[in-house]
Amino acid sequence: MDELPLELAVDILSRLTNSDDLARCRAVSKTFNSIARQVRIVNLICTRSRFLKSRRLLPESEIITTPFKAIFRKLVSDSRDLQSVSIGVEKALGGLQFIDLEEDESDDLYLTDVNFVQEWLPNVCGNLEILSISDFWIQSCWRRSGVLALISSNCSSLVELELKNAWLSVEGLTEMPNLRSLTLEFIRIDDENLDKINSCFPFLQVLNLIGVGGLKEPKIHLLHLRACHWTVSNAPLSLAISAPNLVELTLKCVKPKGLVLKTPKLAKFQLLLEEANDVSFSEFQDLGTLELVSPDINRLINCIPHFGNTVRKLTVDSFKSERAKLGLETLLEAFPHIVSLGLGPGCWSEMESCLEKGGPKHRSRKSKLREIKAHIQTRDVGVTVSFIGYIIENCSGLTDMRLLKHDHGVRSKLIRTCTKCHPGVRWKWGMWGGFNPNNPFGSQQFQVAGEDIYEWKSRENVQSNVLSIKHKEATSRSITTSGLSKGRMPTHDRLFRWNIIQNSTCVICNEEEESHDHLFFRYRFSAET
Repeated sequence: MDELPLELAVDILSRLTNSDDLARCRAVSKTFNSIARQVRIVNLICTRSRFLKSRRLLPESEIITTPFKAIFRKLVSDSRDLQSVSIGVEKALGGLQFIDLEEDESDDLYLTDVNFVQEWLPNVCGNLEILSISDFWIQSCWRRSGVLALISSNCSSLVELELKNAWLSVEGLTEMPNLRSLTLEFIRIDDENLDKINSCFPFLQVLNLIGVGGLKEPKIHLLHLRACHWTVSNAPLSLAISAPNLVELTLKCVKPKGLVLKTPKLAKFQLLLEEANDVSFSEFQDLGTLELVSPDINRLINCIPHFGNTVRKLTVDSFKSERAKLGLETLLEAFPHIVSLGLGPGCWSEMESCLEKGGPKHRSRKSKLREIKAHIQTRDVGVTVSFIGYIIENCSGLTDMRLLKHDHGVRSKLIRTCTKCHPGVRWKWGMWGGFNPNNPFGSQQFQVAGEDIYEWKSRENVQSNVLSIKHKEATSRSITTSGLSKGRMPTHDRLFRWNIIQNSTCVICNEEEESHDHLFFRYRFSAET
């Protein structure tokens, strides 16, 4: 480090993911201590290990632990030109409960404490552009903080602000004309209609409200807003967004009595809605990507007749649905120009059931649909195969089908049947998991499990059969001459030895272990070829 140019050394230290290492460097080296004064980024996280040591809950905690706040104050006290400051607690501490701690009233990790922030913020706010504070919920949830007012009065150059796990007051909050990005995550805020947010941050371009409580009739009215992610934790009376320049919106809410969107330039929209009595959307002129998750997709589609023609990529799913079943023909009529269609497990089951019971049949017509990705739960492989055939028959332009099953079940039989009956389609198969159909708000939607995905291209499409294996933890590989000759292909027996997959059986024959020799020499099809 002593031989590196000063600017390069400072840049390296500024890129440390945790400034705890920077603090150690300052303690052992005068050179590092001198360089550290010019660091532009400070990022300090209190780990679970440090927390337990400070509480003397670990064997080695007999060693005196320097208070976390003291370390942070030392880091920023001598810094000359800080541009970014981030302080917080590790996510692992979020699982602790009040009952786990003996000291309910301690404040050693109460990071939005105005007195603590007042000690260091005025000294570093001159060129500060990014500020992030992630508080310790057990200590902050019952203490109302006025840190917003303190930040607004000191940080005139701030561009990006992130606050997490706190109870925030808006009293004394003043306008911040330079702020462009605001994130409030798991926050209780004393601004039930978001009036202060709208008036004090008028030039916001990015707004993230994740699990913000204390709202009654919140309305976002920001003329310059371009992207918004809003996850509503409670059930407010109504929700409204008026943002003429909004391009990207993710909105997740439970049961608002009313929902009003005035966002004419919206291009990408993700809506997860359990129920709404009154839904009103303005005309979306440029909407190209749409994701809808709701127990009543039919009703939502009826609310959006103005912009169905512009959507090119559509993803839909339903949950806890006891209402009118959704049919494929309904989607293709409402969104006639979609090229890519994603179907969640609930939606796939509804459509399959609708066809099985003799529901409305799609009138065959020219479709622009090229790709379908579906998460399926197979009850009867015969019904599933019939539904897949129905889709392919009525979507003449369909070229790609990616089907992810929830369990192994009859996967091999389904794969063999589909690839044999529909050789003109490129098939991809895999597993999915992590979705609770009864609680989509509490789990990651369509999370693909760590299983392998197989792609099979038939001879009608390419000159020779190509088998590609894709895995969440591995890069895509295709069969090459060098790999074939050296036996280095990612066959199942090798992937199983590497602990990448759980089953080494060949998915084509489902009889023997899939190995290099089995695929290319011993398998009956290979032997005949």
